[in-house]
Amino acid sequence: MPNRLADATSPYLLQHADNPVDWFQWGDDAFAEARRRDVPILLSVGYAACHWCHVMAHESFEDERTAELMNQGFVNVKVDREERPDVDAVHMEATQAMTGQGGWPMTVFLTPGGAPFYCGTYFPRAHFQRLLLGVSQAWEQEREGVLEQGQRVVEALSGSRSIPAGPAPDADVLAAAVRGLSEGYDEANGGYGDAPKFPPSMLLEFLLRHHARTGAEQALHMAAGTARAMARGGMYDQIGGGFARYSVDAEWVVPHFEKMLYDNALLLRAYTHLWRSTGDGTARRVALETAEWMVSDLLTEQGGFASALDADSEGEEGRFYVWTPDRLRDVLGEDDGAWAAELFGVTDAGTFEHGSSVLQLRADPDDAQRYADVRAALLAARAERVPPARDDKIVAAWNGLAIAALAEAGALFERADLVHHARRAARLLVDVHHRGGRLVRTSRDGVAGAGAGVLEDYADVAEGLLALHAVTGEPEWVAVAGKLLETVLTRFPDGEGGFYDTADDAEALFSRPQDPTDNVTPSGRFAAAGALLGYAALTGSSRHREAAEAALSVAGVLAEKAPRFAGWGLAVAEARLAGPLEIAVVGPQGDPAAEALHRTALMAVNPGAVVTRGNGHDDGGIGLLRDRPLIGGAPAAYVCQGFTCRLPVTTPGELDEQLSGHAAVD
Repeated sequence: MPNRLADATSPYLLQHADNPVDWFQWGDDAFAEARRRDVPILLSVGYAACHWCHVMAHESFEDERTAELMNQGFVNVKVDREERPDVDAVHMEATQAMTGQGGWPMTVFLTPGGAPFYCGTYFPRAHFQRLLLGVSQAWEQEREGVLEQGQRVVEALSGSRSIPAGPAPDADVLAAAVRGLSEGYDEANGGYGDAPKFPPSMLLEFLLRHHARTGAEQALHMAAGTARAMARGGMYDQIGGGFARYSVDAEWVVPHFEKMLYDNALLLRAYTHLWRSTGDGTARRVALETAEWMVSDLLTEQGGFASALDADSEGEEGRFYVWTPDRLRDVLGEDDGAWAAELFGVTDAGTFEHGSSVLQLRADPDDAQRYADVRAALLAARAERVPPARDDKIVAAWNGLAIAALAEAGALFERADLVHHARRAARLLVDVHHRGGRLVRTSRDGVAGAGAGVLEDYADVAEGLLALHAVTGEPEWVAVAGKLLETVLTRFPDGEGGFYDTADDAEALFSRPQDPTDNVTPSGRFAAAGALLGYAALTGSSRHREAAEAALSVAGVLAEKAPRFAGWGLAVAEARLAGPLEIAVVGPQGDPAAEALHRTALMAVNPGAVVTRGNGHDDGGIGLLRDRPLIGGAPAAYVCQGFTCRLPVTTPGELDEQLSGHAAVD
């Protein structure tokens, strides 16, 4: 049996390379083989850090009898959802339409022509074996009905699914969205909804921007309360830093232990911005610990950031992270062990499984030095355990999110090392993922994968590069962002002001994916709107601003019906209403006066403020720097809206006054 997964770039596919299942990678060969054999496709979709994917793999895909049934009756195709989000998206839509729910592993049976006719998620081995026999029997004996079912699904999902559009959200719509979020806010525990509870990363940014623009205390209350609750609970790794994917309960106690790059990048940025708005010490600590965890645990040799850490180690979910009172005493001794157990909520009964507990930090320690010593000792002891596996592929979109977060955290917390890592990741994306304005979705070990970039890749990478430019002043990043956004404007439009999630020359699936709503990351449409708006503010391009405003046309409708799924669009709408503010700082690199002005600009809490940095002589192709000279030979800052600028200032105090809104535009 040929091993068709052995040369995969996806660690998830490589995990299955030695299965007794005759796996194919997604592509024409698999469908040609299904037509030749006249059998259905069995499509299995998951990702490397997925706990239940591992369970189904051990139970079924490593089982000889199950593999025999799969090989006899089907052409079996394994897909990494992170490598092929387009394949995942259309089949997840079919799964949700057929079953009312979705998740991973996703199991989909397709006709040789690619039409899904039966879908599900995780199946225990006995159930899965019965299902395989049943589907094979139906294919042989009820072929016409199976084909008709597949055709109905394709027709239902191929029709127009556009959301009614309107104008970009105005101040009243944004205020109403905050009121709607208030009605669903968990006052006792922070966040929204019941278990499982996911970090509302994009909503945090919206709420912080809304408070910055309006002063609305409820918006800040929800953002700060949610951030505090997540940081206190078990979803946050109290000794290692970084956030798990979600909490299985409403109180943020027990995490689903996967640690994803995208969650941590988004939350790093949110906690950094919360600190910028409030000076909150916990927000600063969590932001820095999260950034340091990303660097220590996800940084690859090539300078990019790996996509995830697994939930499991040694075959058990969460084993790497949990503690008992006895284990604490073994590491710390009797007195410190008892103190740590009380501080971190480690009980004899346990908060997780088998009497073990996830560490929480519900109150600040009464002895900061003792806490630091205990935390260091526990971290060192934990390092002796078998760590979770790492999915070390580089996902372009998620690295774009990481670049933005690390660049801003590095600048605001005066950590040049974090800016350095943001720059290295950007260089990897430009050198390996980018060719002539086009992106590939993933790479591994410095080798580009085969999958084409999707809308979120272009948008999030552009956003990251613009944030990196704001911090470094390096014009290269704006030039590359412009090329990526040109591809967005020419290859992704839907003809109605929005965008498809795949380019017009991407592989044709049974439907072209298009989802304007946020999920665990910003929707591609809203991410594109944000990058387009920022680029317009830097360059003065009305074309890019108009495209951003058109892309926001569904945000108002979502704000009324489902604001929890439009957080990034609402955050971009806040920036649009605020201008966004454009701040150009000019002066020699390293000049103390110029650096002080630059830091003041970056500390601006005005929603979506756009910052650029020049030398006062050469605009570097950045429109906002054109005709922005030094003042009397001294560094200066120009505060503008729509390229209409206030009088330039030369001191941080004067700049801060303008940024605070005390000076009117001339």
